[in-house]
Amino acid sequence: MNHDSYDDDYIAAILRKVRVIAMVGASANTSRPSYFAMKYLLGKGYAVVPVNPGLAGQQLLGQEVIGALADAPAPVDMVDIFRNSEAALDITREAIRLKDALGIKVIWMQLGVRNAEAAAEAEAAGLQVVMHRCPKIEYGRLSGEIGWAGVNSGRLTSQRPKLSPKGVQDHRLDD
Repeated sequence: MNHDSYDDDYIAAILRKVRVIAMVGASANTSRPSYFAMKYLLGKGYAVVPVNPGLAGQQLLGQEVIGALADAPAPVDMVDIFRNSEAALDITREAIRLKDALGIKVIWMQLGVRNAEAAAEAEAAGLQVVMHRCPKIEYGRLSGEIGWAGVNSGRLTSQRPKLSPKGVQDHRLDD
C-alpha cells in the first residue's frame, strides 16, 4: 500500500467500521492535539480508551486512563498512535501481539508519525494501516464539517450535510 496517499474510500471505510479506539499517548493537557482529537472523537460517538502510563487510573474526558495497551478492555478496533515515529514500532508490535485478544483491526499513526517497518509488520499481520493522518481531521474532511471552520474540504456544495445516525455527515461514511 502507498502510505503517502490514501483513497478517501479507504479512510472512510475505516472510520465507518471502527467503534472503539485505544489512543496511545493521550494527554490531559488541554492544548495538546491528542486532547482535542479525543474530545472530538468522543463527541462523534466513538469510544476512546486513553493510554498513558503517567496518567493511569485517572479520568480524562470522563474515560479511565490505562497504563498500557495490554490493560485495555476488549474490544479495541483501532490503535491511534500519538507518539513519535520511533515509538510507533514497539506500539505496533504490542498491538499485533494483542490483536486477537482485543480484536484490533487498524493501526493509525497520527500526523508526523511514520514508521515503514511498523506499517509492514502490521499489514503482514492482517491489520490496516494509516500513517501521518489524524482521524479527527479525516472525519471532519470527509463529513464536510471541516468546511464549517473555513478549511477547504475539496467539496463545493451549498447544501448542509445530513447527519446519519452515527453523526457522520458524508455518504461515503454512512453505513
